Amino acid sequence: MSSAEPSVTALGQRFPGAARGLAALRARRLDERFPLLVDSAGAVLLLALSIGSHQRVHPQQWELLLQAALVLPLALRRRRPVQVFAAVAATAFVQWSISWWLHIAVGPADLAVLVALYTVAARRSFRWTVAAFAVTELGVLLAVYRWPPVLSERPQYETAMRVVFLLSGLVTAAVVLGRNVRARQAKLAALHQRARELERQRDQQSALAVAGERSRIAREMHDIVTHNLSVMVALADGAVYANQHAPEKATAAMRQSAETGRQALTDMRRFLGVLRDDEPDALRHPQPGLGQLAALAAQVRAAGLACELRLAGEHGHVSPGAQLTVYRLVQESLTNTLKHAAPGARAVVAVDCSPAAVRVEVRDDGRPLRRAAADPLGAGHGLAGMRDRAAAYGGELTAGPLPGGGWRVAATLDLDLPAPAEEAPS
Repeated sequence: MSSAEPSVTALGQRFPGAARGLAALRARRLDERFPLLVDSAGAVLLLALSIGSHQRVHPQQWELLLQAALVLPLALRRRRPVQVFAAVAATAFVQWSISWWLHIAVGPADLAVLVALYTVAARRSFRWTVAAFAVTELGVLLAVYRWPPVLSERPQYETAMRVVFLLSGLVTAAVVLGRNVRARQAKLAALHQRARELERQRDQQSALAVAGERSRIAREMHDIVTHNLSVMVALADGAVYANQHAPEKATAAMRQSAETGRQALTDMRRFLGVLRDDEPDALRHPQPGLGQLAALAAQVRAAGLACELRLAGEHGHVSPGAQLTVYRLVQESLTNTLKHAAPGARAVVAVDCSPAAVRVEVRDDGRPLRRAAADPLGAGHGLAGMRDRAAAYGGELTAGPLPGGGWRVAATLDLDLPAPAEEAPS
């Protein structure tokens, strides 16, 4: 089984019409795969049938040449429909002219005119079809003008009318059949094209979904690992400094560092569990939200950064995805303050919840000694991820230095927008 067959099967479940069109195109007949060979064999068979049904046992050589000239061009009828019809019609006119004096009877070879007309109707535009139909009807009139004296003993007018109706019906049937086949082929080609476009769109959507999921995973892992490692590094540095002067503080700092590491492992296990349907921890450990901001502020304070949390408004109506976004924005902002602000900095986190929006602001008063060099505005992965999170809820994140010193990060999330699929909790 080829790799494309499962996609076609999935496509057929969503678009039955396109699947039927593909099935019809796959089930091509032999004459569609080898048109020249099949048409040549058909022309030879029709020529043999015409010669075998000849009235005379030994027909004249010019009669055989005339029948061959009528039938053999049909071998190229699909490649050159108009040219083949012109050649067959001209030969039929020559036959009619000769039969005026020699009284040559009509044979199976004359069916080549109808076959050529059908091919023009099936493979050329409506203008060419009308022109071929007019030429064939003219041939019908010429044939009727020639045949009545030998076809019947009834009055010539009645015989002519019957023959006109009969031959015109055959000509019309050839044209209608050809146009129907042309319409069916056009419909199948359109279905085939639509199926290819749908498959291409599905592949593009899958690629975009994969890229979005990779970006989300990278963003979450960056927030979890960077924040917790920054806190652990700060605690470890404080423990080394206080080890000789205040061993009890060093012990407390190391215990806090271990607790932060365990929290990091729990966060990673929780996040990876959300990605797996068979992970029960994903249900027991929900994603962090506004309720965990106090614990986050306490963790940062333990690492040596004075942090004040101001939470205003009710947040029960805020979706889990929006709460997670606010939590990550605050977490990343405090992590940047820990990494880049000078010692003694102080941070203030303000979250204001209203029925239609959530406003979050994180500012510090520390001197940005290394911030501009390490993570300029828009250059670091942290700020880029924060912008992506805010944009998912229709917000625009602003980050930059304050006039009096320090750094400010602010964003507003629109709660009226539908929750992004990537932020929705599992």
